[in-house]
Amino acid sequence: MSTELSVPGAPGVTVRDTGPVRELTIGTGSKRNALTSRDWDALAAAVRDGDRGGSTRAILIRGRGETFCAGSDMSEWVDADSAAVEDAFARMEAAFRAVEECALPVIAEIRGTAAGAGCQLALACDLRFLADSARMGMPIVRLGINPSPAFAARMLAVAGASTTRYLLYTGVLLDAPRAVACGLAEHHLPEGELAEFTARTLDRSTAQPPAALRAAKRAVSEALSPVREAAAGQEHAMITPGEFQHGIARVLGRPA
Repeated sequence: MSTELSVPGAPGVTVRDTGPVRELTIGTGSKRNALTSRDWDALAAAVRDGDRGGSTRAILIRGRGETFCAGSDMSEWVDADSAAVEDAFARMEAAFRAVEECALPVIAEIRGTAAGAGCQLALACDLRFLADSARMGMPIVRLGINPSPAFAARMLAVAGASTTRYLLYTGVLLDAPRAVACGLAEHHLPEGELAEFTARTLDRSTAQPPAALRAAKRAVSEALSPVREAAAGQEHAMITPGEFQHGIARVLGRPA
């Protein structure tokens, strides 16, 4: 028997432990599952908690309802000073790092949109499975957000420099077939087949000897570590304040 539990103070993250799999559902079903700073903190904590021994052997991250995650809740940033916004980006990055540093396989099951920070979360996972309706991309430059080396590194690791440049420079969202063709995800499937495919993959993974499974994750992580560490070690301002507040006001339909 399993029970879905909401994280206190972070309604955008719920946890459900089902035998060897910890299922994390993100978002509340509104605002295209955009997450607050507290939600990002809770997501990082839920991933780390699942990694602390016990019976958990894999983690699944999915969005609530018909979309994955459109990024961060921008309403938190209206009239916020630069320090507060930079702190919000640091919390977001900590959640991505928690996923990358988790010793267990982490799979993203994606319906609808995975954009901005939602795309980064998906890229931090080990595998990404898309519904045919899904779209992925990084439309953040139009908001006055400065893509960080860590953001670029995640995309470079799976899709290469050309795709990374194209997505960052243009902000376009790729549909599921093209996202798979570019390497952003491993598979796309009809909506009705996605959950079964994900469950089958998790069953196969969690049936492997636990120590060997962790070693497989560690081997890939260590191979990627030079790029990740070089990107993470760079000081980087995430916003250009004037452009950022103008972009947020435009998206939210408020006076600039």
